[in-house]
Amino acid sequence: MEFFIISMLNGLSYGLLLFMLSSGLTLIFSMMGVLNFAHASFYMLGAYIGYSIGQVVGFWPALLIAPLAVGMLGALFERLSLRKVHKFGHVPELLVTFGLSYIILELVQLVWGRTAVQFRPPEVLQGSALTLVSHATDGLSLVWGRAPAEMCGAAVQTICSPFPATRAFMMLVAVVMLASVWLLLTRTRVGLVIQAALTHPETVETLGHNVPRVFMLVFGAGTGLAGLAGLIGGSTCVTEPAMAATLGSLIFVVVVVGGLGSLSGAFLASIIIGVVQTFAVALDHSLIGLFQGMGLQLSDAWQDNSVLKLTISQVAPILPYLFLVLVLIFRPKGLLGTRET
Repeated sequence: MEFFIISMLNGLSYGLLLFMLSSGLTLIFSMMGVLNFAHASFYMLGAYIGYSIGQVVGFWPALLIAPLAVGMLGALFERLSLRKVHKFGHVPELLVTFGLSYIILELVQLVWGRTAVQFRPPEVLQGSALTLVSHATDGLSLVWGRAPAEMCGAAVQTICSPFPATRAFMMLVAVVMLASVWLLLTRTRVGLVIQAALTHPETVETLGHNVPRVFMLVFGAGTGLAGLAGLIGGSTCVTEPAMAATLGSLIFVVVVVGGLGSLSGAFLASIIIGVVQTFAVALDHSLIGLFQGMGLQLSDAWQDNSVLKLTISQVAPILPYLFLVLVLIFRPKGLLGTRET
């Protein structure tokens, strides 16, 4: 039972990290119709800028300053480059953001080097948020924080499974982000102006609003969310130049599976992919064993197939992309989308 609970918590935390990253991309696409290929690069930039600021003023001020800095850089890019090619269609937009991703990667390697940096969270987040204690006779119990050493060990026949405080903090930030973005878009005048600028730009301009400036602020807000995700993800996992490539393609899977432009769809797809991939990584059963456990009898030829001898953990990295293919076949609009992908 403790394996299931801890794996579920890890899957939820990973899924919420994916949502933190994909929410900005979803916001930009839903408001501007732009698929930002450099979105994961802003995620990486947020981690490195947060690391540098944290070295000077500490982690908590960096938590506010780094996303704002990344958002300002994103708004500057939209103003000076993306806006000039927006009128030519989607292909130039994709090319210019694709080129920006390589520029950011090279700049990061020039400034911070090619190896990972030691981005450590504050001391309050370096412990355990909770510990599941599984006793041979008393069953399963929950201890907030780190369990005392005398409770764990073979001598007392107890297994302790801690859940890191950094992952719990990641989950908290992601939930607050979801609530904030939803309230901003649906319950404020700013959100109404943003949504109206997408569908009726001439009317919005007639009312005195600067539509290009609105789009610039939307792009800056989306990249700022990516910067916040980078700071949280970089301090929780690892901050290195390859972190953008690691999650870059996966966030597009999340956005397409959830439905292009759907924030709730991105949230649902992130949770599903995060939980499924986390459980898959922890399973060492082969595909043959899985089919046999389902009551399917395979012939000798199938049992000798090298592909079926792979374990579930070995195929875990491709599961999101298989899920993407299935969604595109049976529901091209995505899980909660309203437009064709």
